[in-house]
Amino acid sequence: MNGTGLQKETDTPSQEAVRADLVARAVALQPWLQAQAARGEAHRALAPEVVDALADAGIFRLLTPRRYGGHETDLRSLMEVTEALGEADGSTAWVAMIIAVTNWLACLFLDKAQEDVFGSDPDARVTGVAAPTGMGERVPRGWRISGKWSYNSGAPFATWAAVGALLKGEGGAVEDQALVLIPASELTIEDTWNSTGMRATASNTLVAQGVFVPEHRVLSVPAAAEGIYPRTPRNEPLYDAMFGPMLLLCLVGPLLGLGRAALDTVGNDAATKPLSFTVHSRQADSVGVQMQVAEAALKLETARLHAYRAADEVDQATRSGHLLDYTARVHIRARAGLAAQYILEAINTLLNAHGSSGFADDRLLQRVWRDANVAARHAGLVPAVGLEAYGKALLGVSEPVSLMV
Repeated sequence: MNGTGLQKETDTPSQEAVRADLVARAVALQPWLQAQAARGEAHRALAPEVVDALADAGIFRLLTPRRYGGHETDLRSLMEVTEALGEADGSTAWVAMIIAVTNWLACLFLDKAQEDVFGSDPDARVTGVAAPTGMGERVPRGWRISGKWSYNSGAPFATWAAVGALLKGEGGAVEDQALVLIPASELTIEDTWNSTGMRATASNTLVAQGVFVPEHRVLSVPAAAEGIYPRTPRNEPLYDAMFGPMLLLCLVGPLLGLGRAALDTVGNDAATKPLSFTVHSRQADSVGVQMQVAEAALKLETARLHAYRAADEVDQATRSGHLLDYTARVHIRARAGLAAQYILEAINTLLNAHGSSGFADDRLLQRVWRDANVAARHAGLVPAVGLEAYGKALLGVSEPVSLMV
């Protein structure tokens, strides 16, 4: 404090300090979250106490503006925090990631929409589905929205939802693809999430029947894909970040945590677990196991290098006010998909080294394997799409594959 009692600018914690603090909070939760995981799986939803613990740790406020009481961090912070959570439980990490990044998404809308969401509730939790499986009809002062949106992770815990819709003009023709913000209280939830992995994410189906959405709660997806947002410009660089890279790279954070959990578990068990039908009383003494563990560790390291280098590129471009061009964006999407595949390959190799006991119901490894194989198949991580888009860009083929880049 200076002589006037005002806080100096240098007293504001650095981005790195805030990130380290939030990661430490996530790490501190790991043993307890791991103990809660079986309960979440059994109920196909995170326990309310888990959601409360994430809120108390400030995880949902990672990307919420400071003017609304949030941390306003960056993409790398989100990924590091959700990687730490993923080491304990994939479903917890996934829900935390979805709510945090969709809170960021809500801040791209007009200021009036931001005030609707966060003005009276700094702990607002926005979830969403970008796929345009809803339809909007023009009405005075806005749109009448109907539709169904599957795979809405964290559905029971949301206060708002951002969902995709095709908007039809007065003549009946589709005039835009958009995301619309709707209070969760105006939507119903169909219990449809019966999945092999990520069971506790409660990724159920949202349903809207003729819900009115005012004009200020509509965001054009084609415009957003090019970094054009209707929000009022202010000194908040985080909300100038590119739409596609933010919404795609964040998906890799929980997967990195799952990969780390598998590596640590197999490595720790190898010190005492015998290698059946061999002379080795410890797996750690087997050259074959040693090579498999090394191969898996390197694939996980490669995934981290791709993911975090890409995240740093997004954050650096955001801070400098630079818009990533199309080639840079599809390069990021390709690396996200590749990282997810390396993580899957590493986990499979580790399960091969560990053996069939890893698939026992009470073992962490089988849940890691299931969670990772479901999460890595998110539409945003499909490797073929990213590789096709990046390959076209490298070869000068002007044929967009997806708006989500």
